[in-house]
Amino acid sequence: QVQLGESGGGRVQAGGSLRLSCAASGRTFSAYTMGWFRQAPGKEREFVAAITWSGSNTSYADSVKGRFTISRDNAKNTVYLQMNSLKPEDTAVYYCAHTRWTTMTPLFGSWGQGTQVTVSS
Repeated sequence: QVQLGESGGGRVQAGGSLRLSCAASGRTFSAYTMGWFRQAPGKEREFVAAITWSGSNTSYADSVKGRFTISRDNAKNTVYLQMNSLKPEDTAVYYCAHTRWTTMTPLFGSWGQGTQVTVSS
């Protein structure tokens, strides 16, 4: 049973920063690629960023490249998303998930409750 708990969202002005956290349990955290996804109102959930089990490789959606940084702490079973230079179009509910590196899609189909990020102009 995979359990994921996202936190750290909030409301910021354009240009601001937030750091999201996701605590995972139920699987051997350090064995899996982890990813962040987001879903804006009226849109499908989309890939944001992923990091391999060791942290040695990362991947980002073009829309966030250069602004967001994904990292992980395997000792804490936690993955992070540092978001800088936020834009109104980053407004969405953000989710983490165990991720298939080859396709950047969720591996188990399990989602947490997500954390809301709202960026005002």
